Amino acid sequence: MPLLARMLTAPLSIDVRRGAIAALGELLADRRIATEGRVAVAVGRGQGDQIAEHVRPTLQDCEVFRVDGASVDDAVGLGSRLRGGSYEAVIGIGGGRTIDATKYAATLAGIPMVSVATNLSHDGICSPVASLEHEHGKGSFGVVMPIAVVVDLDYVHAAPKRLVRSGVGDVLSNLSAVADWELSHREQGDPIDRLALTLARNAAEALIFQPESIGSDRFLTVLAEGLVLSGMAMSFAGSSRPASGGDHEILHSVDQLFPGTANHGELAGVGAAFCFFLRHEFLDEDPARTRTIADCLRRHRLPLLPKDIGLSDEQFARAVVHAPQTRPGRYTILEYLSLDESTAGKAVSEYVRVIGH
Repeated sequence: MPLLARMLTAPLSIDVRRGAIAALGELLADRRIATEGRVAVAVGRGQGDQIAEHVRPTLQDCEVFRVDGASVDDAVGLGSRLRGGSYEAVIGIGGGRTIDATKYAATLAGIPMVSVATNLSHDGICSPVASLEHEHGKGSFGVVMPIAVVVDLDYVHAAPKRLVRSGVGDVLSNLSAVADWELSHREQGDPIDRLALTLARNAAEALIFQPESIGSDRFLTVLAEGLVLSGMAMSFAGSSRPASGGDHEILHSVDQLFPGTANHGELAGVGAAFCFFLRHEFLDEDPARTRTIADCLRRHRLPLLPKDIGLSDEQFARAVVHAPQTRPGRYTILEYLSLDESTAGKAVSEYVRVIGH
């Protein structure tokens, strides 16, 4: 009998609500995650310690480890400790940096990882990718996707608002990534996964048309689900393609050339808006998508112009020209146009004039 469906990796549990962390012990009682209940808990700075103390009474046999950074060395060190402790699973509690380090460590140790997010800054809470620092900057590493995701909205409300807004920019950038994937399919015949593409696009569309703000449980739930769907789309595709296009190339370029200017999601949102502007200017595509994304970024008080992320127009243009070098082999609107410094400078000036009006 032929196989009528492909097998897709997805979390066993996705719990997004107020008070979700209180049920963490019940989740870990699921024998598909930990048969004997011996688990490690990795916490980051900030709320991580507080949450670890909150959940410790609900876990039968756990040991808490602190993750001080998001470098390859931090993750490898944690992985070594996990291997030496015969743990059945590890719970990563904190923001994106802690979760990325824990995902990498869990992959090295060969054990499942439960992602407990204290903010919604980017799609790392459920993605098969870890963004870690190393001696040459920052890189993306393939990891095993979290086996379960917990988002307690009580803790998200207590997180810095800027970090929560950042997640909006990261999810919105899916639209740019998807458009780039379709472009590479048309121009180069690159294979495309329509299911992964649909998940990534729908995650962004749901967010764009959600009228409430980050102060609303309804909005935060849509945002959390969008970040999870983005991670699942990458897992289904076997690459970051459905959530990372020219927008993320610009993001990585700014990180390399002008480190410390803005966070991941903020840069992703600016990159997405600019890439759609390029599509209108050079491919004569409908400018409505650019306006929709720009309006959403403004509504949620996210950066939109180079000056909003602390760059001059010239610096941003330099980052745009350098951007294709950050992802060799990936084909996006930036590779298609192959902008030189002069053309990029003019495009950035026009973008600022039109979008900043």
